[in-house]
Amino acid sequence: MIAEKMKNMVANSSAIRAMFEEGNRLAEIYGAENVFDFSLGNPNVPAPEAVKKAILEILVEEDPVALHGYTNSNCGYADVREAIASSLNERFGTKFEGKNIVMTVGAAGGLNVILKSLIDPGDEVIAFAPYFGEYRSYTNNYDGVLVEISPNTVDFQPKLNEFEQKITPKTKAVIVNTPNNPTGVVYSENTIKKLAAIMEAKQREYGTDIFLISDEPYRELVYDGAKVPYLTKYYDNTIVGYSYSKSLSLPGERIGYLVIPDEVTDSEEVLSAANVATRILGFVNAPTLQQKIVAKCLNEKTDISFYDRNREALYQGLKDCGFECIKPEGAFYLFVKSPVADEKEFCAAAKKYNLLIVPGSSFACPGYVRLAYCVSYETIVNSLPKFRELAKEYF
Repeated sequence: MIAEKMKNMVANSSAIRAMFEEGNRLAEIYGAENVFDFSLGNPNVPAPEAVKKAILEILVEEDPVALHGYTNSNCGYADVREAIASSLNERFGTKFEGKNIVMTVGAAGGLNVILKSLIDPGDEVIAFAPYFGEYRSYTNNYDGVLVEISPNTVDFQPKLNEFEQKITPKTKAVIVNTPNNPTGVVYSENTIKKLAAIMEAKQREYGTDIFLISDEPYRELVYDGAKVPYLTKYYDNTIVGYSYSKSLSLPGERIGYLVIPDEVTDSEEVLSAANVATRILGFVNAPTLQQKIVAKCLNEKTDISFYDRNREALYQGLKDCGFECIKPEGAFYLFVKSPVADEKEFCAAAKKYNLLIVPGSSFACPGYVRLAYCVSYETIVNSLPKFRELAKEYF
């Protein structure tokens, strides 16, 4: 008999992963070229050539016993952490040191590490809908309570009035994700300044520490000159979680980091807790080879022109079909308003045309669907006639 907590998690297992697996099943029946799978944010753009070069250099130059062994600290290699801190300082005008960096098993590992470090049973974690559905599971892992801020479906900036009302003495953390999954929206600097001011005021009112956790796997994927504010510059109690899954197209390698600045309350204690949490959660340390690789590729990123072309083609194509959607500023997702109130019904109708899309209820935003356009351009082009057929059922 499995744990009671796991029963609910199994019952509500990721709709995104389920749709991806359904795509594999349909591909076996109809052929992969006839199935248009927009379910999973799995980059189709290859990693930069510099990544391959770095791998080969490291394998030749490094002592294999040391390279594939445990790191001296659960936080990762000291030289890698120093290199990342220096890169961030150069890019964002920050003043981090290597000690402020904790290497993690991707962004998901980082979020679990920091939530494990901060959350006591009953503590509240606020998330702005629509949000990545795993935030709920990650919070539940440590017996925290996820508090949702309802979606602003006009421009998908956070509803700050509701946010201010829902902060309580039990609020321990606030998670923001910009560029956002699933909308592709970038939270404006004005939004961030107002959010920070609210949190500062609430800390003073309640005499508590409220941590802002910035989940940033899509930071490098922005279009049309959009700027993504670096949140540690706006609010002292900010912790950043980053992943190279999207910026270097390395999702399966599970490599990322946390930034825990000195300005964070009891930062040394938080860093020590993150170090221990990395070990006791079973990660022990982030993958050693991957740490060395990303340190050599800090100025590299994938060619997002491929995603940009897909973004333009899919956005315009769906608009021409009559669908309503917001044009994404970042990431590689398109959030589309369902033509019927029950978006799951719409997803089922789309599947008749071998179009696989994810219901917005998976992101706490029913009435919408998400399409991941990190697919081949041919998939975008060849899917549009199917979307036109689907549109005829509704318009």
